[in-house]
Amino acid sequence: MDQPAPPLAAIAAALRRERDRAGISLAELARRAGLAKSTLSQLEAGNGNPSIETLWALGVALGVPFSRLVEPEPTRVRVIRSGEGATRLRADRADFVATLLATGSPHVRRDLYLMELEPGEAREAAAHIPGSVEHIVVGAGRIRTGPVDEPIEVGPGDYVTFPGDVPHRYEALEPSWAVLVMEHR
Repeated sequence: MDQPAPPLAAIAAALRRERDRAGISLAELARRAGLAKSTLSQLEAGNGNPSIETLWALGVALGVPFSRLVEPEPTRVRVIRSGEGATRLRADRADFVATLLATGSPHVRRDLYLMELEPGEAREAAAHIPGSVEHIVVGAGRIRTGPVDEPIEVGPGDYVTFPGDVPHRYEALEPSWAVLVMEHR
């Protein structure tokens, strides 16, 4: 899978906006997210190559959905052609790419992702913000997903839902893709 660059300018602006909104210093946000202050400073300057894990940690530390840190400003009509122009981010260790397709408004609080997974190391995800619930429909392949202590195997057409505010995992048992709706209650 190709690894396109994340939208660094949008991420930088969102991090500064959300940190200012929270009224916390760069050092405090770095501490809460478990990052080096220099790493966060680089991200706020529009440099670096943040992984999904780094951005999730920052979202949790700021109390905002991951999507608020990566989604560009919405337009009235939006089309995302397969393989083009959407925000694609890769996991640190697993062969896992998530493409953010749409975010919910602050009142709806849901995000829509296309996940592409390859066999190999599983993606271990930390707990998201409290009240998060994941809904997954598998389009092709087979994956093992769910809370780390209760994973379930699902295949094409299967639907699974589980709490996203507990540690969980995604593991491809064969080349797979799935649609994820992340709900923030």
